[in-house]
This record gives sequence, structure tokens and C-alpha cells, in this order.
Amino acid sequence: MVSVSLCMIVKNEEDVLERCLESAAGLADEIIIVDTGSTDRTREIAARFTDQIFDFPWADDFAAARNESFSHASMDYCLWLDADDILLEADRSAFLALKETLDPAVSVVMAPYHTGFDEGGRVTFSYYRERLIKNRAGMRWEGAVHEAVAPAGQILYGDFAVTHRKTRPGDPDRNLRIYEAQLAAGKTLDPRQQLYYGRELYYHQRYEDALAVLESFLAEGRGWLENNIDACCLCSYCQEALGRDEAALASLFRAFVYDRPRAEVCCEAGRWFFVRERHGQAAYWYALALTCPRDDRRGGFVSPDCYGYLPCIQLCVCYSRLGDQERAESFNELAASYKPDSPAVLHNREWFRSLASA
Repeated sequence: MVSVSLCMIVKNEEDVLERCLESAAGLADEIIIVDTGSTDRTREIAARFTDQIFDFPWADDFAAARNESFSHASMDYCLWLDADDILLEADRSAFLALKETLDPAVSVVMAPYHTGFDEGGRVTFSYYRERLIKNRAGMRWEGAVHEAVAPAGQILYGDFAVTHRKTRPGDPDRNLRIYEAQLAAGKTLDPRQQLYYGRELYYHQRYEDALAVLESFLAEGRGWLENNIDACCLCSYCQEALGRDEAALASLFRAFVYDRPRAEVCCEAGRWFFVRERHGQAAYWYALALTCPRDDRRGGFVSPDCYGYLPCIQLCVCYSRLGDQERAESFNELAASYKPDSPAVLHNREWFRSLASA
């Protein structure tokens, strides 16, 4: 069996750290905590689980802090978690099974990261992250924010997932502040960081600035395929916010240059037509979304609803407004097969019953 070091960076996490460490209890052979300046009870809570707690002055660089945590690890592999992450019981079992059977030749284990949920707790946003990384194999974290390790060597896709459960908002300006400080200091952003800088500009409603960054990212042609598709969607959102409707749609269609359609992009195209009450064309794109194969291992952001529930419930509305109530009702029931307790599904059922009894 391989050995594992759990490596974490923390700062003022007294509200979530115990929950995280309890969910990870028994998974790792040692726990490394790097504290970047806590002023609350974080260190006291960490000390209940480990005596390996290290100080590291915060320097607006997440990669530097994570590399510091890995530098203290003595086991075969490093597992990283954020303080507001947890492993559910099924994922704990899957992790332990993997740990018992993992081939030491594997360099990186990729695992799903669940970060968005609906009102019923079902996952609505997920993507694979490099979660278990071979120690002392030359792989390092890169990126002051949205940091990542570029996987190398033999890669395995694990069955366990990590669940991200925030309990409070973070600093909404931190990431943009770090990027702009880097640029002011003359640093050149690599393609991935350029994409995320554009995303932060979009979040801050600086749409023209975001477009300039994202268009430059795409024009340079050095981005990873999934990031290129993401950049096209972000450009579309910016164009729409600026009132450039046709440019927004063109940006979405540009994503098809890079690969076959993703259901997420098809649903966005459907929404574009839907909000303009062009329901026949909207239905085309929602129907196309249902034909798109879901492949989480491509590594991009995945919205599971786009592969089932969302296009079905939207097709219900589209066909109803087109006057085809029978077809609309059939898509409502198909949506129910994904989310039986959906308020929209239940509302639609009542509406169809009222039509039948009228």
C-alpha cells in the first residue's frame, strides 16, 4: 500500500477546518498544515489532528504556499485539500480502496471536484483536478492564483470525488488584485493564467477589458482545448452584456472550431434563441445538447444538468409555446427522470393536468 501526506494551506479557517480534517481522518499517513497568517483558532484546531504545523508568510501566491506544504511531505504521494473541502463517506471508501491498490508507477491521480449543487444537493458543476501527486517527482504548483500542477508521467483517473462546501464568501477582489499586481510588476501571464485573468475581469463587469484579454488568448493559439472553449463562452457573455447580441452568438459558435459541440455550449445557444422568443431554433440547440456525449475526463468544466435535465425542461417550454403540448409534456416527464422533485417539473405537471381537464 502506498503512503499519503495530506498537505493543506490555511488562513483563518476555524469555521470549516475541523469538518474537513474529520472527513479526511484515516486517509493520510501524515497531515501537513501550512498556515499563512491565521489570527483565529485555526492553529488550535489543526493541532488536534497533527503536530506538523508550519508558518509561511503570505505573499499573494497560492502556488508558493502549496509548494511549501508539499516540501514538508515525507510520504509517497501528496493529497491536497482546501479547508472548505470534504470527502463524503462513499468517497472516503473509494479513496481507501485506491490507496490499497495504487500502482506506485502512477504519477498523478485525477479526481472529480464537485463545486456546484442544486437545492437537492445534486452536483451541478464539476471538473477533474490533479488530486494525488507523487512526491519528489519534479512536479510543482504554478500560478499565483488558480494554481495547478501540470500532470506528467502515468496518469490514473480515480473514482473518489472531493466536495467543495463553502460556508461564507471569500474576498471577491483578491484574484484580480493579484493578477494586476503581477502585470504591474512586469510579469507575463502564461496562457492558462491569461484565461483566468480574463475570467476575473468578466466577473468584475469589465467586459471590454475581458474581451481584449480573452481574444488575445485565443489569437495566440497556445491554450489548452478546453480552455479555448471556455474562453469562447466567456467572450459570448461579455458581448451579450455589452448589448452585442449577434457577436455573442458568434462567439459561442466559435467554440465549435476547437472540437465537437459540448452540451454546455449547445444549452447556451439554446438560451440565446429562447430569450429572444425564437423557440423553434432554441429547441434545435436544446435537442442537440441531449445528443452530446458527456466525458468528464476531458478535463473541462462540466455542468451535468446540460446533459439531461436542463435541455429537457427547456424543450418542454419551447414546444409548449410552439403549440405542441403533447411533445412538451413528454419532455417534462423526461426532465422528471433526471430530477423527480424539480419545482419546475411539478408545476408543469399541474399545468398539463389543467389543460387536459379544460
